Amino acid sequence: MFIPTLVLWLLSASPEAPVTPPVPVEAPPPVMPADVPPLTEAVRVLLRLTIDSGGEVSQVEVQESGGAAFDRAAMAAALRWRFEPARQGEEPLEVRVDVPVTFEPVVEAMTLAEEPAPPPEPEPPGLAETELPTAPAKPEPPAFSTTVRGRSAAPPPVAVGDFHITVGQLADVPRNSATDLMLLAPGVMLANHGGEGHAETVYLRGFDAGEGKDVEMRLDGVPLNEVSNAHGHGYADTYFIIPELVRSLRVTEGPYDPSQGDFGVAGTVEYQLGLERRGITASASYGSFASRRLSLVWGPPESTAATFVGVLLRQGHGFGPNRAYANAGLMAQTELRLGPETKLRLFGASYGARYSSAGVVRETDVVDARLPCGPDADSQFFCLYDPNQGGASQRHMASVELTSRLERGGRFVQQAFAIARQMRSRENFTGFLQDTPPIGEAQRGDNMEQSYQGTTVGLRGRYTPGLTWWGQPQPVELGYVARYDNVHTRARRLRDKGGAPYATVFDNQVRVTNLGAYLSLRGAPLEWLTLRGGVRVDTFLFGVEDLNRPTEDRQGARIPEESVEAYGFFASPRASAEVRLTPRLTWLTSAGLGARSSDAASLSDAEFAPYARVTSGETGLGWRWGDGPSSLELRSAVFATRVSQDLVFSETTGRNQPMGPSQRLGAFGSARLQWEQRLDVQASLAWARATQPLPGASPWKLWDGTVLPYIPQVLGRVDASWRGSATVARQPVGWSVALGHSAIGPKPLPLDRYSQSIFLFDVAARARWRAVELGLSVENLLDARWRESEFNYVSNFRGPDAPASLLATRHFSAGAPRTVRGTLTVYLDLQEDPP
Repeated sequence: MFIPTLVLWLLSASPEAPVTPPVPVEAPPPVMPADVPPLTEAVRVLLRLTIDSGGEVSQVEVQESGGAAFDRAAMAAALRWRFEPARQGEEPLEVRVDVPVTFEPVVEAMTLAEEPAPPPEPEPPGLAETELPTAPAKPEPPAFSTTVRGRSAAPPPVAVGDFHITVGQLADVPRNSATDLMLLAPGVMLANHGGEGHAETVYLRGFDAGEGKDVEMRLDGVPLNEVSNAHGHGYADTYFIIPELVRSLRVTEGPYDPSQGDFGVAGTVEYQLGLERRGITASASYGSFASRRLSLVWGPPESTAATFVGVLLRQGHGFGPNRAYANAGLMAQTELRLGPETKLRLFGASYGARYSSAGVVRETDVVDARLPCGPDADSQFFCLYDPNQGGASQRHMASVELTSRLERGGRFVQQAFAIARQMRSRENFTGFLQDTPPIGEAQRGDNMEQSYQGTTVGLRGRYTPGLTWWGQPQPVELGYVARYDNVHTRARRLRDKGGAPYATVFDNQVRVTNLGAYLSLRGAPLEWLTLRGGVRVDTFLFGVEDLNRPTEDRQGARIPEESVEAYGFFASPRASAEVRLTPRLTWLTSAGLGARSSDAASLSDAEFAPYARVTSGETGLGWRWGDGPSSLELRSAVFATRVSQDLVFSETTGRNQPMGPSQRLGAFGSARLQWEQRLDVQASLAWARATQPLPGASPWKLWDGTVLPYIPQVLGRVDASWRGSATVARQPVGWSVALGHSAIGPKPLPLDRYSQSIFLFDVAARARWRAVELGLSVENLLDARWRESEFNYVSNFRGPDAPASLLATRHFSAGAPRTVRGTLTVYLDLQEDPP
């Protein structure tokens, strides 16, 4: 096997590595401004540079001004400087550094009798003062000041709820997939009633966002939401993302950034890929219910974190009957330098999965032990009715991104992407209730097959001109998106016996073109005030071929097909104001409009496509201490949201259906403590109340109305990791322990019912000697019998001939019991030892 082979290549690895600052390698001096009088004394400009992991200056800020002309000259020079990047061990870091630039006065010309002094040795301006070539020998230069902020210098947030989350140590917390990383943002809950491989249902900011209808999902700019998916408009499956390759996430809660597009109602989640560690990492795990996981990731030592290859294989029997799964995925990316100012990034991914699902069971049948499993409580809790449930999924995607750095700090990014997608799912929520059989025949069953197949191609781009006004950079960004989807989406009913389709619910060939553009501005009219704003415009052209029309109508025979075309347009302004109350405390207020496009299957011909419009506002405080290896960040905010046309889950169709307007009022608080790369703790608490307003009610009465079902009002989450080292038999051993805890309050259900509260604890421990690491994780440590999804409706699972009850009762899908998993990881560095 591969892993024993790797063990033969063991290399010693220090648990921690020191941080080395960036070193300048190319630093042309600034040009003396032509429009200033002769200098009588030195002029000093202090710049703060953001130097990325490739050694390029990505951002320049003036910390101490020497005057508008000198500021511009210093900034223009700094953008041409190149550095050997800062490193922690062998891993490059993105850092911020403070660099002084000094403009010296030119001395008087020497007489012929004077002997000129030999010129001083040239010195890069990044290490000392910048001096004109005609100046005399300069005094002793000041030291190079470096402030290491961490592994990524994130752009400033557009709202309190705009989180740039570096995974870091919190990767130690047990997680089943990259989707679980969303739990690092406050107010997020995940549920899955479809099986290991089915997209997660996301609850965010008081929204039941389904599998993506109200959350825009992106992977390094590539959109993941699928238009008019049979399972739900906006369906977004992130199960194919390999967790080891996720460097960070940006979770923007609310529609406050002009770059946010379709489906960004509750917010936007963007996964950002990167592999910090160079070399090969191979990991194999085995656990409860025959769960097996094998991953292999590789980062060439001579490349940056943007170049990697990853393979992931997963398989298992599942924690109960009809829950087996198997999936495999590959992700690869390379970054090429086409010149000093241009780089090309190529990305590809391929993924396939198959899974079975137990679906939902009636609570009364579990209590009365009527299910076709053992009579004991556990067997009944994890049992099922219909074994013909589950699904399959395939995805192939590619992306090309070209980044060009322009003069004066500008940047131009162009991206092209293509996705080929296929999925099929089968679910039964009501048993034998929906079918209207032919006269004299019994019910054939309510199992619903939903399939989706199609391709997506598109372009994205953004341009930052690098403007400066009054000696300060004024970020302006222009962006665009062009996306075309050509998909076949279909839903059919399946027979209870044999699983053959007997009725078509809908069958559509859908073509959608989305063209959008946005403008984003940021300025600081006062030292303590920063204003951000912009506007986004989106247009949609829908073309639908309905392939499920009747063969006859009142006028006689007809072709069972029909064409529908529609058009939609929406403009959404967004703005925020940031007030710096103290150097560490910030008050940020944001407001914006967002939209969800129409499901093409519900449009009529020549319709001006209606959008679901969202209006949202938020205000709150942010406080941060520390910019180095130790830091503490606190945030809290209150928000309000109103949606013109919301969707709610319908058990009769197995997907979300329109329910009218809705509104939300909520608040959240979060904290993250990082200490010396040893302790990392993230904690959050969120509350939200979602209601359907009464007809004619004032839009300001956000509290009144009927409470919306399935949305938890209180969510709490804690993730923590502690790393250290010890000496065992005179050998250094690195270790870590981690904890993940979720607390979910009761969820309102239809007909004035509430679900049970949920409290889950996950723990993990790892120990590493040289290049070998052993790990043990336990999910659901207390072995709670919890319900991952709960519903309340009418059903009939007693058989096709049984009379249907009209009494609604609770249904649930069981959550996983205690799951134990052991892992062996081998780290193989391909770099040769120095002589």
